[in-house]
Amino acid sequence: MNNFQAMVLDKVNDQTNLEIKQLSMDDLPEGKVTIRVAYSSVNFKDGAVAILNKFVDSYPIVPGIDLAGTVIDSKDERYQSGDEVIVTSYQLGTGHFGGFSEIARVPAEWVVPLPKGLSLKEAMILGTAGFTAALAVQRLEDNDLEPSHGPVLVAGATGGVGSIAVNILAKKGYDVVASTGKSNQEEYLKGLGAKQIIHRDEIVDNDNHPVREEKWAAAVDPVGGKTLQYILSTLKYGGSVATCGFTGGSEVSTTVFPHISRGINWLGVDSVQYPMNKRLEIWNRLGDDLKPTNLNEEMVNEISLKELPEVLTSILEGKVRGRTLVKL
Repeated sequence: MNNFQAMVLDKVNDQTNLEIKQLSMDDLPEGKVTIRVAYSSVNFKDGAVAILNKFVDSYPIVPGIDLAGTVIDSKDERYQSGDEVIVTSYQLGTGHFGGFSEIARVPAEWVVPLPKGLSLKEAMILGTAGFTAALAVQRLEDNDLEPSHGPVLVAGATGGVGSIAVNILAKKGYDVVASTGKSNQEEYLKGLGAKQIIHRDEIVDNDNHPVREEKWAAAVDPVGGKTLQYILSTLKYGGSVATCGFTGGSEVSTTVFPHISRGINWLGVDSVQYPMNKRLEIWNRLGDDLKPTNLNEEMVNEISLKELPEVLTSILEGKVRGRTLVKL
């Protein structure tokens, strides 16, 4: 395949344009591994890149921070033609052509062999969102979380990270409380394993109280902002919150009191530069003990490149449930 289609974001005279273009192999950036992309997935960050033009290092750029596919050519001996692989994070889709393309060429250091227990489609149902959710759960358990300690809150529970976190935690035996602003999604969240559904307005700090009644043994928070403020004020003694996003804002106002009076842990979760040796461990666990039980049509919406711009806008508006796959 000498020519192929890709979604390209370009900027000319301070005007940005997002459109499907016909590219050639010569248009691809440098990299030792060339991949025929089977699936990409749509993340909040992709919307921020393609619609809001944030996180972009240079133009033109092919967005898409996730991809899964089959190696066409490799200049690195670790990979051979026909190998099934995953690429996420690093500068993919921000500073280097990403996954919204039928063909991709990437540095070999970014490539993850497809884990046993996952298909290419399942790998992209997970993608960065699933990797982040699994990493958040691992970080909570590394800080001594156990199912017997009490309920675990998942904020933004109908989003990509939230949906997968709910399912992973429920599979591991935790009592999951799912927070959402979508009142019609109770059946969906209970199907993922949530024991209780609460409205997102119930977990927002509007009065700047640093310490409240203890409620949660732990929390997974892809929302940030005033939601995170509330979570910090309501964790049980020794509890932890894994912060992995900022869809509700990046600024957080708190004090030292919940941290030193209750010994709580505020854990940052970074999926972009996470070390490859540990990254491989998480991906292998996602094919094994951390593999969600609901990687099915209930969680997934599959689209084409033509449908992508509308979905990128919707995900920024909080209108996308679960995971959206782009089939290339």
